[in-house]
Amino acid sequence: MTSSAENSAPRKAPQRVVLIADDSRVQRRILRALLERWGYSTLEAASGSEALALCTDNSVDFVISDWMMPGMTGLEFCARFRKLKRRGYGYFILLTSKSEIGEMVRGLEVGADDFLTKPVNSPELRARLSSGERVLRMEQELNEKNDMIRGTLDELQSLYDAIDRDLAQARKIQESLVPRKEVAFGPSKVSLLLKPCGHVGGDLVGVFSPGRNRIAFYNIDVSGHGITSALMTARLAGYLSADYLEHNVAVEQRFVQMFALRGPAQVAQILNDRLMSASGADQYFTMAYATVDLTTGVLRVGQTGHPHPAVQRADGTVEFAGTGGLPIGLIEGAEFDDFAVQLNRGDRILFYSDGFTESVGTDGKMLEEEGLERMLKKSAGLSGPELLDDLFWMLTQERGDQPLEDDASAVLFEYNGPEP
Repeated sequence: MTSSAENSAPRKAPQRVVLIADDSRVQRRILRALLERWGYSTLEAASGSEALALCTDNSVDFVISDWMMPGMTGLEFCARFRKLKRRGYGYFILLTSKSEIGEMVRGLEVGADDFLTKPVNSPELRARLSSGERVLRMEQELNEKNDMIRGTLDELQSLYDAIDRDLAQARKIQESLVPRKEVAFGPSKVSLLLKPCGHVGGDLVGVFSPGRNRIAFYNIDVSGHGITSALMTARLAGYLSADYLEHNVAVEQRFVQMFALRGPAQVAQILNDRLMSASGADQYFTMAYATVDLTTGVLRVGQTGHPHPAVQRADGTVEFAGTGGLPIGLIEGAEFDDFAVQLNRGDRILFYSDGFTESVGTDGKMLEEEGLERMLKKSAGLSGPELLDDLFWMLTQERGDQPLEDDASAVLFEYNGPEP
């Protein structure tokens, strides 16, 4: 049975192994006696090739090799020893009767660490071994730290892979919030674009209809990026649900299965009150929100800190509407308003996030409204998702090889009259 004193005793360092390579049996016996007296374990070889074979099969800490040996010289042995695949470092001492600087340089070039002249002086050998011990200890400590770092990096990689999988799933969930790129309402239609700059984004687009010839659509840009912003978009998607109108804050239920659209200013007010009352929510968002009467082509538009909507007429001309407004969730009790836009057949209106207009091109300048107008005129012959995809393609071309710095999203409403 082991005593507690034995259990608490410090663990002894493993015994160092020294390989003696010398064609002189007498020299090997002298060195072996000295080394074993000092606590080293020894291996012997009478030639360089025999020594190399021992190094292949055994873990050797030190090598003491004669320079001149038959067949493979100590210099050649040292060079081939350094090419072996080893777990740790091996300290190599060359025994020589030479003292010329040129020979020493050759030895250092092939990988020797130290030199001893023959006959070997016992105190000098011990000093050389002590110097080697310091090198080996430092190398061992470095290996231990590297192992610790590798273990930590492996753990971090595992965590990163798990997060990456979660983010990939989160992206699928976020994409499910915009299940269709295009929704038709008779001859008129709404097209949607959502391009996050990372795994998940803070932009949201959507469209819903409480009844024939009445639709609403929106483009939202939550402050910040990443997971927190994505969670906010999921929350807002619930507030503006197209599938469950009874839970949609932009819709008022008046009779059983009868719904009416609230005005954009009222919708902004409701959303602002909800965000300001939520504990722990310190994010805000900008929004362009519109209700449409398809029988008249009149839109009521609420612009709360969002970029100015772009109206493109049937003749291709482009104008920007709105005055700006405060973002939602920034100031308690903030007041919001809306404005009217009249569309005629063939006209269209584009809501877009600042991922478009604030995108920096290869010339170092932002796209801004002038650049977006140029792109809209260039794509005047396109329609629906094809137009939005073309705008996004032109945006990426403007950026060259630079990835998106912000989410890019857009909603395009094309008016061609009421539902039949």
